Amino acid sequence: MTATYTFDVFSSLDGFGTATGDWTGYWGKQGPELLDHRLSLYDEEQRMVFGATTYRAFARMLAESTDGDEVRDPWVTRMRNLPATVVSSTLREPLDWPDATVAAGDAVDVVARLKEESAVPLRSHGSLSMNRALLAAGLVDRVQVTLFPVITGRSGTEPIFQGAADFDLELIETRTLDGRTQELVYRPSLH
Repeated sequence: MTATYTFDVFSSLDGFGTATGDWTGYWGKQGPELLDHRLSLYDEEQRMVFGATTYRAFARMLAESTDGDEVRDPWVTRMRNLPATVVSSTLREPLDWPDATVAAGDAVDVVARLKEESAVPLRSHGSLSMNRALLAAGLVDRVQVTLFPVITGRSGTEPIFQGAADFDLELIETRTLDGRTQELVYRPSLH
């Protein structure tokens, strides 16, 4: 049996993964329902998969944060304690992340192998360029977009699907969190 791979990403309405200026990681729209739901997503046994850039960003943010910061929300702490594979040709072990291993090589090959070998589902939060390549290779089973009610036209950075192939998306789950934030889960197929 092949493990399910979920590409999990936060997005502004206009498709950006982050923004400059005074926007926070949740664009200031986090609420208790969103945070509780995120925590429940990480209750399940699973393996995280990160590209090197996202791993470095998470490791830096966590190192620079304090206990009261949103960076250390309980779901992030739980995510950090799950087993993880970091796809990188530049990073070396040991990583500043419990139970993380480095897998050198092409992400498509690494994730194809993980999908065949893993007894638990795989999840990647962020890692945009890696996940665009995995989408194109047909290795992403679910695209989970948490859509925040903001438009970051001037300050948006990291366009999530810029340069991606064309996909048809089958909506398989949807929910509204805190009365304003949408979570949409799709099954992608190349168009």
